[in-house]
This record gives sequence, structure tokens and C-alpha cells, in this order.
Amino acid sequence: MSKLTPKFVKELIAPGVHQDGRGLMLRVSPTGKKSWVFRFSLDGGRHDLGIGSYPSLSLRDARLAADQFRLDISRGINPVAQRTAARVKSQRAPAHSFKVEAERYVKTHSPAWSEKHAGQWRGSLERYVYPVIGRFKVEEVETEDVLEVLEPIWSTVPVTARRVRNRIELVLDAARARNLRSGENPARWRGHLDKLLPKQGHVVCPYPAMTPRQAANLMYQLDGLIVPAARACELAILSAARNQEVCRAQWDEINWNEGIWIIPGNRMKARREHRIPLTTRMRAIFEAQQGQHERWIFPDSRGRGPLPGNAIGRMMVSVNFSGFVPHGLRSTFRTWAAEHTDFQREVCEMALAHSLESRVEAAYNRGDLLEKRRRLMQTWEDFLVSEMLILEEVLPSGSAPVIEEPACA
Repeated sequence: MSKLTPKFVKELIAPGVHQDGRGLMLRVSPTGKKSWVFRFSLDGGRHDLGIGSYPSLSLRDARLAADQFRLDISRGINPVAQRTAARVKSQRAPAHSFKVEAERYVKTHSPAWSEKHAGQWRGSLERYVYPVIGRFKVEEVETEDVLEVLEPIWSTVPVTARRVRNRIELVLDAARARNLRSGENPARWRGHLDKLLPKQGHVVCPYPAMTPRQAANLMYQLDGLIVPAARACELAILSAARNQEVCRAQWDEINWNEGIWIIPGNRMKARREHRIPLTTRMRAIFEAQQGQHERWIFPDSRGRGPLPGNAIGRMMVSVNFSGFVPHGLRSTFRTWAAEHTDFQREVCEMALAHSLESRVEAAYNRGDLLEKRRRLMQTWEDFLVSEMLILEEVLPSGSAPVIEEPACA
């Protein structure tokens, strides 16, 4: 028969243990904290099981909980063992959440990725995926969950949405390989999500690229500026290298004897070493930068590290070329090479560190056509310098040419 009453429990302040009957008791600590305990015997042993604290758990609710425990005991279930198993399970769950498994995937594969690619992976997952399914166990992620991630961005940022879908699929495939989930991948495209998501509009807008003569105009404007960003921008034009490859150029990459700038594979998009032959003006740029930093060829304004990734773009804006982006300089070079020279396509593509389209051709042609590319790059430089000399004659000193804003066709 129950002994405690709601009024007694509420007013009770004396430390000790107060029996309600049938194993339920209220324990009051010296600090006045009250907690419910259920005591029972099973398999020859006595066990105390904490139920909850008062007043969060009322007398009535504590009695209902004790009744459920008695029912479990009558069925041979040990409430203490059951709770321990549940606690272990709940502690393990976060280790197999989608966020944890995604971070494991990035950590595993990022050594083979560029810094930029790894950053894009982390950024897209943190922005679009984790807020929706980050805490889900990987075995619990279903098609509807994937759709909840993708539908808001599928039409607004289509390229990002496609990449996000692919990244979810890869993470879940890896989880399945580790026996953390089974069944079909809910993020797979063919025969599944392609039937559930609308067709995306496909609009191609290439990087804004200037004409070869505009590139010469840009070099003309840079010529009188004595700052690392101006020299880096000039090198980007002459070498047709990518923005980050130029900004993070290092002295140990320069082979002065052979006249080569050797960019290691871990700094290249394709993860393969790229050799750039030095032209007359490229060598002069490197020589002019000597002594500014022991490691970085183009140090930042504080001299603590390399130029930031936006330095070349900002330099272009400062000399009235705001409508263009650094990557477009590569397109400018490629257009010039195709329209104004007779150099082979393979030579021009290798100058951009592009892979050959034909795998068979690439398998047999394992060289990098260095000497042919040296002639190509010197011809490109000679063209730019000749255009600069013309500008020097027709433009007043210090004037900037009028640049038309590029449009996306």
C-alpha cells in the first residue's frame, strides 16, 4: 500500500530515504535534492534503479514508471541491463551519424584532393547537408531525406546541387562498405532520383575572357606598378597558369639552370606535376622578386605568407579591368594560340596542364612537349610585348584604355 502523498513529497525537506511501497522510494540528499529510486530483486541480487528527480517526475508518474518496471521483471527483463544497453546504443549512434561519416570520408580522401576541392566538399556539406541530415544515423537516411536537402537548391544553384547529391551518395556508399547501412543508396541518380527531381536548365556561362590585345593592355597597365600582385598578375598572363598556382608559387619550384618552373602535383588541379618553361620576361619577373621572402615568390603585404587568392583579381580591378577574372586569362591564351599560331593542339593543351582527351593517345604520349611549349610561350610573350610597344606609342603616359564589360553569351 502506498505511503507517500503529493503534499508530503512537496513539503519534505529532511534528508533520508522515504518508502512509498512495492520498491518505490524517494531519496532526499543533504542539499535537498529529491530523486525517485526503484528497488527490486532479480537473479539473486538486489538492484536500485534511478527513475528521475522531483518535481520533474511527480509521485503519480513515478508510480507508473515503477509499475512498468514490475511488468518487465515479471517477463524476465532486467530494467538495469535494458537501460545500460540503451545508453551504450545512444552513445554509439553519433559515431555513425551522417556528419561523422562524411567527415571521415573527407579526411580519408582529402590527401588526394586539392585544398580548394576539399574546402568545397566541407563547405557544401556544412551549408546544405548537415542542417538537414547531419545527426541522422547513416542507416536511417532515406530518399525523402535526400530530397529534403536537394529540392530547395535543385533549380536555384543547379551545379552545387548536383555536386551535393553526388557527395551524399559517396558518403553513403562508403558507409555501406563499412557495413553501417544496407540496401540501395537513396542518393543514387540513375533510375532513382532522376525520376523524382525535375530536369535542370543548362546555361553555360564561361569565365569572362579578354581578347589577346586586351591582355597586352593589361600588361601595359601593370608594367609601372611595383607590387607583388602586379607581378603575379603579369606572370598569370604569360604562363597561362591558374590563379592559385601563381599566388602560391615557391622558390624551390624554380629550376634556374634549365629555365623551368616546376609546380608539384599537390598544387595542381589534376594532381600531376606541371613544368612551365620560363620565357625572357617570366625569368625577369622571378628575378625581380628575389629577396622579398625566403619561401614565397609573391608574399602578402605583411610578408608572412603567399598572396591571397583574390589578389590578382583585385589588381585587375584596380587598373580598370573589373569585368574580367584571372581564370579567363587562360582562355585568352588558348584563343590566341588557336587563331594566331600553327602550334599543335596537344602543345597548346599541355601548356594549360590539360589532359589529352583520348586515353589511348595519352597512354602513348607520356611526354610534356616541353621544348615545343617553350617556343609557344615565348611566341605568346613576343606578341604581348609587341602590342605593348604599340600602346606605348598611341596612349598618353599613365592613361588607361577603355575596356568593354564582357557579357555571358
